[in-house]
Amino acid sequence: MTLLHALLSRMLSLAAVLCVCFIALETLPGDACTAFLDQDAQDPELLHNCRARLGIDQPTLIRLGGWVGALIHGDLGTSLSRGRPVTEVLAPQLRNTILLAVLAALVAIPVSIVLGILAAVRRGSTFDVGISAFFLVAMTLPEFVIATVLIFVFAISLQWLPAITVVPTGAAILEMLPNVVLPVAVLSLVMVAHTMQVVRTRVIETMQSGFIEASRLRGLSFRRVLLGHALPSALPPALNVIALSLASLLGGVVVIERVFNYPGLGTLTLQAIHDRDMPLVQGVVVIFTLTYIGLSLIADLISTLLDPRIAWRSDQQ
Repeated sequence: MTLLHALLSRMLSLAAVLCVCFIALETLPGDACTAFLDQDAQDPELLHNCRARLGIDQPTLIRLGGWVGALIHGDLGTSLSRGRPVTEVLAPQLRNTILLAVLAALVAIPVSIVLGILAAVRRGSTFDVGISAFFLVAMTLPEFVIATVLIFVFAISLQWLPAITVVPTGAAILEMLPNVVLPVAVLSLVMVAHTMQVVRTRVIETMQSGFIEASRLRGLSFRRVLLGHALPSALPPALNVIALSLASLLGGVVVIERVFNYPGLGTLTLQAIHDRDMPLVQGVVVIFTLTYIGLSLIADLISTLLDPRIAWRSDQQ
């Protein structure tokens, strides 16, 4: 019942986000025709014919209703600037962004858990203070600043890695790999900064509890107590942070992909906004929102499985 309630609340959130996004995009100056016609947009007849051809001359509410109706049937519409289905335009860009996000998660999740445990075990040590201070700075810096520093060090000074992506959008994954190292490093650094602190704090709290002290008095080794009791206790809150961090990766890639000229959803979104291609922008918003909802639901489910008391407390509220 709790899971159903969470699903319904997130579906309402999805509907609210999509409606707000649609209305917000409508408030932007100009449209696809003014962007496409440029100087010729001053001709009223050309502008009227273009809007009629693209179907953007209808009232906002009518177009919103038509878009929602098509979305229910899985149709994201047709790109105004490219004349192709939005799903067809998004597919290769989505693959590239997923590659970026998956690689960042595969690096960040184990690193953040290991560093969080080590910092908690060595609480107050030089390692703990140093690693906490480093990632605190990483949390406060914008992604583009971190990206600029990494480009200067590894691409310009050392010349180990390419500064920007030069492969085409549909290139093979193996061909893309050298170009994703720096973007993945930036996204992983930001994700580790948030998750490590949660793991560290929860492990410290658990290790100071009476249950852990009793376990040690019964003769259990420190390693067994740490891995068998403290770590499982730290995982549920860490999973929520990981899920939020993974969802935020899709938001962060808009900036990161632009910095590295990476052919993903972020770069496509900025181009679609420039072209006033509203169906394409709305399609990206749908993907971002569904991803966020899916990851948060998965985190809630795993947290409940790891700690059934979470579901019990939810039922009592």
